[in-house]
Amino acid sequence: MFAPTKPVPDPVSGRVMGVDPGLTRCGYAVMVAGSSGLAQALAMGVLRTDKDDRTPSRLAILQADFEALLEEFRPAVVAVERVFFRSNVRTAIGVAQASGVVLAAAARRGCAVAEYTPSQVKDTVAGWGAADKAGVQRMVQMRLGLAGLPKPADAADAAAIALCHLAMSPGLVAAAASKARQ
Repeated sequence: MFAPTKPVPDPVSGRVMGVDPGLTRCGYAVMVAGSSGLAQALAMGVLRTDKDDRTPSRLAILQADFEALLEEFRPAVVAVERVFFRSNVRTAIGVAQASGVVLAAAARRGCAVAEYTPSQVKDTVAGWGAADKAGVQRMVQMRLGLAGLPKPADAADAAAIALCHLAMSPGLVAAAASKARQ
């Protein structure tokens, strides 16, 4: 039977890590629900791998970097954008591989994991499931009270995923933190 290799050390209730998976650029954002109803961004950024490196090396780098983020921020929940395939098979495969690394690392760590489709994220954050990237960035800026648009776009997308989870599952965030502490 599967058991996490490391329990989440003293997770912070309400702390959610959003992840926009990608093999070249993997966006992440760590949020916590604020008492005023606004979320607070604790961190936003992008993990990068060199496109000229071999895929196994890139996945190993992504795994190590993501595990370091889990250790640093101790999220109760990791919310990941579900892989969506349109036309570029090569990109879809890389995104799926990166997503697998993130999902497995979060599960091994003992985090609750949630997945959302791109349209769920856009609908929840921007109010329209077909919103463009600029519209999502503006809504993330507004919902977090940021002075400027969150950049890069991969980090803004990760923030939108975290905000989506906070909006759709507020009780689950606290429950996941409580379960992880037991």
